[in-house]
Amino acid sequence: MSKNKNLISIISPCFNEEDNVALCFEAIRDIFEKELPEYEYEHIFSDNASRDRSVEILADIAEKNPQVKVIVNARNYGPFRSTFNALKWAKGDAILVMLPVDLQDPPELLPQFVAHWADGAKIVYGQRVERDEGLIMRMIRGTYYRVVAKLADIRIPVNTGEFQLIDRQVMDALLKSNDHYPYLRGMIANCGFEDAIKIIPYRWQARRNGKSKNNFFNLIDQGMNGIISFTSVPLRISTFVGFFLAVVSLAYALIQLYINLFVSDILAPAGIPTLIVSIFFFSGVQLFFIGLLGEYIGAIHTQLRRGPMIIERRLINLSEP
Repeated sequence: MSKNKNLISIISPCFNEEDNVALCFEAIRDIFEKELPEYEYEHIFSDNASRDRSVEILADIAEKNPQVKVIVNARNYGPFRSTFNALKWAKGDAILVMLPVDLQDPPELLPQFVAHWADGAKIVYGQRVERDEGLIMRMIRGTYYRVVAKLADIRIPVNTGEFQLIDRQVMDALLKSNDHYPYLRGMIANCGFEDAIKIIPYRWQARRNGKSKNNFFNLIDQGMNGIISFTSVPLRISTFVGFFLAVVSLAYALIQLYINLFVSDILAPAGIPTLIVSIFFFSGVQLFFIGLLGEYIGAIHTQLRRGPMIIERRLINLSEP
């Protein structure tokens, strides 16, 4: 690498994306050749043990292009753990945290990101103001982003994901974290630097090829991780709701006692449906909050077990991180 040129690192997680990995590489290569010739770059692909030809294609690309580096994981660790591990290998002065190879986050924004970073921004967020997806999923995602932003103890810009460029200083702070299920956007926001943030709105595009490997249950798992990682508000809400329901139940019991003693005992049998509904309602509330508590306990359990975050099966064009 030239001593006069800054290095930009791009991280691309992938799993069974044989139709997209070459397109992703070509998109980044063309951008640096045509729009960012004054910068060096490295493109790190983190493959989650793909079962198709993804690794074969990446190995062939890396053999001809030393800027391309490949981490092949021993199994599928999910996009966030895979990406966080890949960040440890990045040597750039600025790092594009996650550019999935499906190119739903447009790499064409990278020159804007780099320009704002060169002007002094420490974190340049891509903000998904529009989405090429169905109405229901848009509503679910939009609600989720607003809930996380509202509940989190830190400032996480609404509609932002891991498609963001961060300065080396932010990266060094980020890598001090030892989280076994990293919620990257929250961890980056937790680093601070709020006076040096730039937000770039964009349209989240439909996939060019193939189908998403993130199924509904994976999305729920990742969403719950985001909610519980940086706030204890749900636990406090459960405490308040439990107290409120206890007060309401006591008030109802006193009212029913008064009716039975002083108004009429004929009404007693009519209360049976209310009793049944109440039992099911309070049982549901209890199970919900037990499940919520279980999410926090599960997160603690994951962190305490430790062990290696990622086991790497193969490295291509990479030296020590």
